[in-house]
Amino acid sequence: MNVISKSTLVKFYESSPKYMEAKDQLNEWYRYAKKSKWTTPYEIKDDLRTASILKNNRVVFNICGNKYRIVVRIDYRCEMIFIRFVGTHTQYDKIEDIDNI
Repeated sequence: MNVISKSTLVKFYESSPKYMEAKDQLNEWYRYAKKSKWTTPYEIKDDLRTASILKNNRVVFNICGNKYRIVVRIDYRCEMIFIRFVGTHTQYDKIEDIDNI
């Protein structure tokens, strides 16, 4: 899969010293997603049981034991993952319309 864009992850963990604890796991998620060949949401769920499948081809991945979250939009046909949100679980909970980010 092509993941757009790693810089979103880097900006997040470099934005505050307290987020640096997520650096390794965010980078590991990126490497894992890049080598994956998911063609359906069901394949993601089979592969990563903690992933949450949302409407509009959105998927939520839990990082650092669900302390952080990555929300992506996936175009399965084009094999593209677009990172839409990276943040803490608390920041995620404040999103009003998760289906449209």
